[in-house]
Amino acid sequence: MAEPEPEEPKSFGNISDRHWSRARAGTNEEALRYYRERSHAPGVEEGGGPRNFYCMHCDGVIPSDPPLERCPHCDGEISGVARRYFNWVELDQPAKSDFRSLLPFALGGLIALALIAFVIVRLLA
Repeated sequence: MAEPEPEEPKSFGNISDRHWSRARAGTNEEALRYYRERSHAPGVEEGGGPRNFYCMHCDGVIPSDPPLERCPHCDGEISGVARRYFNWVELDQPAKSDFRSLLPFALGGLIALALIAFVIVRLLA
């Protein structure tokens, strides 16, 4: 019978060489380089305030209050549709309704139900 393999000791306290943060050293260099560059964008080095977003053109920080129409760093137009935050993009306007695209299916379903009801009534009469 084979002996069970000894378990690796868990990493508590001081970080050992097997800790995940050290085991991943040297990976994701491209992402780290990108975030290091982003930290030097206009307005970022000075520190941001609550709920700031980034310019789509120059990566500069734009305050949410007061609402601006142009970027204070590159004079680029601020679109009212999407805003880019630190690691996500948020759409300001709700998506247009799907009512028109779903209407044929809804009408087809209603016609099918009416046809089934008509057939049942004719069979029972």
